[in-house]
Order: sequence, then structure tokens, then C-alpha cells
Amino acid sequence: MASHFIGRLTVTPAFVMAIAVSGCATRGAAPRPFPGAATPPTTRSQPDLRGPAQPDSIASGVVATALALRGTQYRNGGSEPSGGFDCSGLVQWVFARHGKALPRETREQYGIGEKIDQDEVQPGDLVFFKTVGKGPSHVGIALGGGEFVHAPSSRGVVRVESYTKTEYWADRWLGVRRIIVVSQSTQ
Repeated sequence: MASHFIGRLTVTPAFVMAIAVSGCATRGAAPRPFPGAATPPTTRSQPDLRGPAQPDSIASGVVATALALRGTQYRNGGSEPSGGFDCSGLVQWVFARHGKALPRETREQYGIGEKIDQDEVQPGDLVFFKTVGKGPSHVGIALGGGEFVHAPSSRGVVRVESYTKTEYWADRWLGVRRIIVVSQSTQ
């Protein structure tokens, strides 16, 4: 029993340090199973994904799915509703629900899609921030009107915030990537 207790003491500081320095830009965690066979809690509604989807409906579905996850707990390395999400896990899970496989890590997600100017952001675009260091370390899904849904570590739940009116996010803005090509008629 004593050696088990001592083993815990030697592991705990390393575990705490790993959690403290990792923030939202998790690495190496893969959703179980990919692409998100886990179902959301029954209290959350999901859009009907049957039938062929057009890009416009995919963007609307992505936004609806992300909004339905508000209140889901934050968990570093989390990649499913039942266990919680970190920022990139939320983005990956939501897009997988709509047939779009994305990389797991924030920095990898920043490297895909079409680069978009901030004044051209549309619902369903990925918005990126530099919260730790110089590169991308946080990601969320644009809702329109300068708002985004994301899984931040502070306050511990998936939520909606403004990236234009909230000084914290505005000061850390990095860029936008469009994953879903939307038709010209909706732009």
C-alpha cells in the first residue's frame, strides 16, 4: 500500500505540470473512435444528418451542432461530449458529425482550409487565437456577428463569446480558415 501511495506522489506533480502547461492546444489526443461515433448526451439535440448535404446546409449544421453543445464541460485532451472537450477536440468532433475529417491539434487545423480575412468571416469558419506563444493555440467555430463557440479552459464549459468586442479575444486574434466552401449566393 505504501509503495502505491508513493507512486502516486511521484506521478502527480508530472501530471499537474502537464495539465498546467498544455492549455487548450492539446497534442496527440485522438477521438475514440474517430470520426466521433460517440453520441452526445440525450439532453442535447443534434441536427438530422440524413440525405445529401450541400455546403450551405453543412455550415448551418456545423453551427447548430456546436451551439447544441453549449454547457459541455471543458476537459484538456477531451474529444467527445460525454467526457468533455478541449478547443480542437470540439471543432474536430463537430465537423466529423458533418462528414468533414479535421486534424486533432489546433496548429494542424490552422494549416488547412482557405485563409479568410476577418471582415469576411462566415458562420462555420474556424477562428484562431494565440493564447500561448506566437502560433495558434486556441480555435473556435464562427457564428457570425463577431461571435464564436468554443471550449475554453476558463469557466470550464463550451460557450459563445465575442472575438471582436471582448478585449481578451480581440488582442489574441490570429486568423480564420474556411473549411466549408459556401456558394456565392449566400455570401
